[in-house]
Amino acid sequence: MKALHTKNKTQKSPKSQTEKPDLLQSTHAIIREALQKLGYSEQVFELLKEPLRTLTVRIPVKMDDGSVKVFTGFRAQHNDAVGPTKGGVRFHPQVSEDEVKALSIWMSLKCGIANLPYGGGKGGIVCDPQTMSFGELERLSRGYVRAISQIVGPTKDIPAPDVYTNSQIMAWMMDEYSNIREFDSPGFITGKPLVLGGSHGRETATAQGVTICIKEAVKKKGISLKNARIVIQGFGNAGSFLAKMLYDEGAKIVGISDVLGGIYDPGGLDIPFLLDRRDSFGMISNLFEETITNSELLELDCDILVPAAISNQITAENAYQIKAAVVVEAANGPTTLEATKILAGREVLLVPDILASAGGVTVSYFEWVQNNQGYYWTPEEVRDKLEKIMVSSFESIYQVAQTQQVDMRLAAYIVGIQKAAQASQLRGWV
Repeated sequence: MKALHTKNKTQKSPKSQTEKPDLLQSTHAIIREALQKLGYSEQVFELLKEPLRTLTVRIPVKMDDGSVKVFTGFRAQHNDAVGPTKGGVRFHPQVSEDEVKALSIWMSLKCGIANLPYGGGKGGIVCDPQTMSFGELERLSRGYVRAISQIVGPTKDIPAPDVYTNSQIMAWMMDEYSNIREFDSPGFITGKPLVLGGSHGRETATAQGVTICIKEAVKKKGISLKNARIVIQGFGNAGSFLAKMLYDEGAKIVGISDVLGGIYDPGGLDIPFLLDRRDSFGMISNLFEETITNSELLELDCDILVPAAISNQITAENAYQIKAAVVVEAANGPTTLEATKILAGREVLLVPDILASAGGVTVSYFEWVQNNQGYYWTPEEVRDKLEKIMVSSFESIYQVAQTQQVDMRLAAYIVGIQKAAQASQLRGWV
């Protein structure tokens, strides 16, 4: 396997010292611009710029050594004018209230883009799950549900998996909520194991949605997906599923990376081999002597670049060095607003995160519908329904971008925020 030998290079910072975008503030800026394009008043912006409610909770957990540790958790509910709020719960040491608020707004946008009957929600707990035992994680999960139980439920706010949470954690949370309410409540939460009312396709939904967006984007640019050169930053849950899907479509994955660095082969990487060798955290670069930095990976010569790791990776500092004709965001906020404008000016087709990663919430909606009906769909039905929604969502945003002469990110915000704004107005809130 070929690779660039840069083992001794120092990892370059993905953003300059002066450019430190604030997630919530940058979200406010683009929401304001989208609402102005739609002709809404400043008071609509004042309503939608922050969640309607944000709950901070303290969760005491008995640890395995007998001590009690108190964790801080959050749940933000952006806007429920359209319907119940919906969004994941992340376990991460850097979870903050502002991050949870911003992500709840993004969930409203994703639901608006996919035309789902939801507003956006988001939750998180400040913790390091990699240092916690199975029992400690269960007690933390149940404690979080007890702390937020008054404001969540199948018709109020529906949690789901997110960073460092999975179907097992969702199962514990569902069981705790069912115990509190004294009836079985599968529709309280999505991302559950199949045997507990989960949906086929949920685990791969985000990657499947990104793949559909890539297929639509290359059509617009006149690129054939077969043998297209693709670079994927991130080889965790979304990145690894995505790499395999694109590999199976005949694309050539020339570069991938994890937190330590990346590997590159202009002839194409053997994705099944790498999937077989990676560890549970998606680490693969540590198996190779010749690696490249994540910064170098972003600037590789390719047709399609997929940032599927962390935020603020493409900035004003490196946007001019991006060689891809198509950038599809599988991560949350990997491209700054300034970099978005630079890429648009260079005629790079950027598919924004709130569109590209909408597959997860869409299949979560399918799971909720199946729970409410007590009738479950086949994997083929789920895939067909997801593709129909994602293709329709991509096309509507692309058309807005073309007719209004704006970039795809602003077009996605225009489409995504309209439903919440209209519903809030019709309810007489503004």
